[in-house]
Amino acid sequence: MANTNSVRQIREAKMMSKAELARKADVTVQTIDRIEKGNECRLDTKRKIILALGYKLADRTRIFEDENDSPPELPKKLNRKKA
Repeated sequence: MANTNSVRQIREAKMMSKAELARKADVTVQTIDRIEKGNECRLDTKRKIILALGYKLADRTRIFEDENDSPPELPKKLNRKKA
């Protein structure tokens, strides 16, 4: 499933090549290419790209807008009958 992200738009606005972003993020150019096409990646890779683009981690939703970035909901308490 493809994820929505703004990596390519931000990279191009900063006039960075894929190779330059890959070097700064310590990932491969192929990884950058896959992410820009909307493929999933590890959370650590997202963190590296966010920082390499000059953003703070708190700005992650400006770059990676997929629903997987939101914390999972906590399960509701189970209603147990007292015996």
